[in-house]
Amino acid sequence: MINLQACPLWLYRLLPFLRWWPDVNARTFKSDAVAGLTGALIVLPQAVAFATIAGLPAEYGLYAAMVPAIVAALWGSSWHLVSGPTTAISIVVFASVSPLAEPGSPQFIGLVLTLTFLAGLIQLAMGLARLGTLVNFISHTVIIGFTAGAAILIASSQIKNFFGLDIPRGAHFHEVLIHFGTHVADINPWVLAVSLITLVSGVLSKRYLPRLPYMIVAMVVGSLAAVWLDYHYGADVTGIRTVGALAGAFPPLSIPDFSLTAIKETLFPATIVAVLALTEAVAIARSVAVKSDQRIDSNQEFIGQGLSNLAGSFFSSYASSGSFNRSGVNYASGARTPLAAAMSAVFLLAIVLLVAPLAAYLPVPSMAAILFIVAWGLIDFHHIGEIVKRHKRERIVLAITFIGTLVDLEKGIFLGILVSLMFYLYRTSRPSIRELVPIATDFDNPRRKFAPVESDYPDCPQMAILRVEGSIFFGAVEYVQQHFRNADEADPLKKHLFLTARAIGFIDLAGADLLAKEAARRRKLGGALYLVGVQPNLCEMLKRGGQVDVIGEENIFRHKGEALHAIYSRLDNEVCRACTARVFHECRKTLPDGTPR
Repeated sequence: MINLQACPLWLYRLLPFLRWWPDVNARTFKSDAVAGLTGALIVLPQAVAFATIAGLPAEYGLYAAMVPAIVAALWGSSWHLVSGPTTAISIVVFASVSPLAEPGSPQFIGLVLTLTFLAGLIQLAMGLARLGTLVNFISHTVIIGFTAGAAILIASSQIKNFFGLDIPRGAHFHEVLIHFGTHVADINPWVLAVSLITLVSGVLSKRYLPRLPYMIVAMVVGSLAAVWLDYHYGADVTGIRTVGALAGAFPPLSIPDFSLTAIKETLFPATIVAVLALTEAVAIARSVAVKSDQRIDSNQEFIGQGLSNLAGSFFSSYASSGSFNRSGVNYASGARTPLAAAMSAVFLLAIVLLVAPLAAYLPVPSMAAILFIVAWGLIDFHHIGEIVKRHKRERIVLAITFIGTLVDLEKGIFLGILVSLMFYLYRTSRPSIRELVPIATDFDNPRRKFAPVESDYPDCPQMAILRVEGSIFFGAVEYVQQHFRNADEADPLKKHLFLTARAIGFIDLAGADLLAKEAARRRKLGGALYLVGVQPNLCEMLKRGGQVDVIGEENIFRHKGEALHAIYSRLDNEVCRACTARVFHECRKTLPDGTPR
């Protein structure tokens, strides 16, 4: 028997489930089994609905919730994340592949499998390269805007099924709305009746019967309504289509299309799916981890998601990711280890074998109504309202991402990320620079406190005091340099610049060169640049590039009191003689040259 406690580190990295496997016992197994069964019941209608969104046969949604869920649970880092088909990934898959092949056709399925394989390969490569921190650069606003846009696209894609209209498959959002507006008279009343009955029953069940899976309740009610209408009026009259019997079997083996043409056509969409799926999975894992008090390893999650999609592409699965609904239910149901997510896939297989034939009675309008509810639930009205009311720049990011998603879903999220990063770079390129003055009544404090220049305290006529809060890097150099020059251009007597550097978080070579050039410029003016409260990283950068020799080690200080005591003797004696401000402790009794006042 293997002693798991004595396993080498490389084995834990190769088989990460060995870390939590010793924690599995009879009690945790029971809790995981209950959570797994609950998750299987919830994913059953969801998987069918998501496959419909992706343009695939219904059983492919079920396949995506089996093998990928097991692999992601065993090779991920989260205790509660449940992987499988999701709305956002499903709609990206459909939008990416539908222009290349007829949805549901063998060619379409082959391209989807290729996309899934490539997405998994990209995710695995990113995980092995330890790029997990990249997801931190995708702002929450971008995700909200993209999800809202995807929700609208989901709803628009189901308008034809909800109202019984003949709308061309793959039509753009605006084309769907135009077609719907010009063909309102062609709405099938029987199809609309089933859709509305399903919609109302789903909403009421979600509101008043929260313990029951509202999707299953809505589907049962909608199916009974369709059967009743067909019985009384005839299927030829009502025109209500059904999903058809599902293939109740273990996910069959499959081979992606590895032709050069298929790879070229799906590589870019696969990159989008990979990034979106990783963002979704890590964000969900972290949100649940806050409640469960667990530390998430983003790199391991990348690896787990990559392996799950690679494996899924050979078991008739399309691209999967973490599901917020199922992960939340998994945690709320008492799951103790990742075994719960793996068991949910096993239970799902058993359930599918039993109920697959019943899908022949599931009306397509009911599926459309369920997807309407799902789409509505995806829109985060609370955070959208907060962003619109209080955050001007985030409002722009939200609008661009949302509109970009509606116009071109594949590129919408990248457009949002680009705009978000542009605003971030703009903010970081303009660090906070405040002009300060000494608190003249605080003479006896050795640490010397400063106040904003807007206060009533007088300032020194020979020395400007600035505080930089932020990073001085290549993008901020021009902005910081302008503030340095403004200090003496506004008052030529201020030849000395006292820079409090304690709040400078990061400095690169361009920033270090800026400080050296400013020191040289000040020296030509007859003054100097003084760095006070220098942090180790700043000092190291100045030493490494040789800028410390230009600035002068005698002009670098750890504390304000030490700096002011040394600087005072370097000020112009005649200017101090005429000055009545007395802003420093040193200038109360003597002049810079030591002459008594």
